[in-house]
Amino acid sequence: MELHDVWFVLIAVLWTGYFFLEGFDFGIGILTKLLARDRKERRVLINTIGPVWDGNEVWLLSAGGATFAAFPDWYATLFSGFYLPLLLILVCLIVRGVAFEYRAKRPAESWQRNWENAIFWTSLIPAVLWGVAFGNIVRGVKIDAQKEYVGTLGDLLNPYAILGGLVTLALFTFHGTVFAALKTVGDIRVRARKLALGLGAITALLALGFLIWTQADNGDGKSLVAMIVAVAALVAAIGAIAAGREGWSFALSGVTIVAAVAMFFLTLFPNVMPSSLNEAWSLTVTNASSTPYTLKIMTWCAGIATPVVLLYQGWTYWVFRKRIGTQHIAE
Repeated sequence: MELHDVWFVLIAVLWTGYFFLEGFDFGIGILTKLLARDRKERRVLINTIGPVWDGNEVWLLSAGGATFAAFPDWYATLFSGFYLPLLLILVCLIVRGVAFEYRAKRPAESWQRNWENAIFWTSLIPAVLWGVAFGNIVRGVKIDAQKEYVGTLGDLLNPYAILGGLVTLALFTFHGTVFAALKTVGDIRVRARKLALGLGAITALLALGFLIWTQADNGDGKSLVAMIVAVAALVAAIGAIAAGREGWSFALSGVTIVAAVAMFFLTLFPNVMPSSLNEAWSLTVTNASSTPYTLKIMTWCAGIATPVVLLYQGWTYWVFRKRIGTQHIAE
C-alpha cells in the first residue's frame, strides 16, 4: 500500500471519528427543542456534552488539516467548489461554541433564550449540510480538466444530496437521543428512550433508501458489506433502546455511523472527488496527493501525536462518565 493510500484511509478514520462524536453533539443541540420541556432540562442536555464538545471538534480540524497537507488538490477543489455551504458550517460552529460559553453569563431570560435558539439552529444546519456535502462528493460534481469545480450552488442541491442531508440530520438526532438517555436520569431519560424509538424508525427508512441508492450507483462488494453492517447495527440500536439498554444502543448507533462513512469512502476509492463531466478528470489518490516525502513526514508526526490525543480524549470521557438530572442543576 502506497502512502497516499494510507492517508486516504487515515482521513476516512478522522471523518468517521468526527461524525461519531460530533454526531451526538449535534443531536443534543437539536434535542434542546425536541426533548427538553423547560430551561432546567435544556441545561441538563447541554451539560451532558459540556466537558467534551470542543474536544470532539478537534477531529474536524484534524481531518481538514490532513486533507490540506496530504491531498492539496482535493482540498483546493473541495473548499472552492463547496465554499458557501462550508462557510455556513464554519459560521455555525463558531456561533455554537460562543453560545455554549456565553449562554449562562447573564441571568436575563431573553439572553439565555437567544443563545439556546442559537445552539439549536447551529446544530441542525451543519447536521444537514454535512450530509449534502458528502452526498455530492460520492455522487460526483462538475470538475474540469484543470481540477476546478465549474458547477453552481444549485448543482449541489440535487435529490441525492438532499436525501443525504436528511439522513445525517435524522441519524445524528437519533444518536444524540440515545446519548441523552445514556447520560441522564429521571423523567428526561424516560422520554429520551421513547423519542429514540420514533426517531430510529424514521432514520432507518431514510438511511435504507439512501444507502441502497448509493450502492446501486457506485457500490461494489466491500461497500455492500458496509451497508449491511450499517443497516443491521441501526436496527439493533433501535431494539437495544427499546429494551432499555442505552449503552448498547449508543455503541450500535455509533457502529451505524462508522459503517456508513466507511461505505462512502469505499465507494470513492481510488477517487477522492469524482468528476461528473469526465471520469478522466476525477481527482484521485494519485493525482491529488502531496509528494512522497511530505506524506512520509506526516506519517511520522501522526504516529507520534495520534495515540496521545486518543488517550487524553478517552480519559476525558471517563472522568465525566456519570449521569446527570434536573436535581443536579442549581436554581
